[in-house]
Amino acid sequence: MHLAYPAVLAALLFCTGLYGVLARRNAILVLMSVELMLNAVNLNLVAFDVWLSRAARDTLHSGQALTLFTIAIAAAEIGIGLAIVLSVYRNRGTSDIDKLRDTAEGHGPDDPDAPAAEKAEATA
Repeated sequence: MHLAYPAVLAALLFCTGLYGVLARRNAILVLMSVELMLNAVNLNLVAFDVWLSRAARDTLHSGQALTLFTIAIAAAEIGIGLAIVLSVYRNRGTSDIDKLRDTAEGHGPDDPDAPAAEKAEATA
């Protein structure tokens, strides 16, 4: 099999994941898109490892070892990421990234758009 087939598939997977990261507003869908991007990298690592191992018979298969390392990192990332998303959802009631960014900026006492009651509480 030619190297072009898995490389094109990996490029399509990576582009789909990149689109998902840039276009989606739900935090869980963004995490799934990051997983697609990591899987595209894994596919490239294995494909290039197999392609390069054809030239030399005695190789260490370092691409496959890096793929296992990437899978372990991706599993940890998903576990921690989902825990953070669930914690934020319980506290804020939404997992929409735009709404979370707006609440993170907050309305402090120096904000002219903040209601008068909040300004009075902040100064008291």
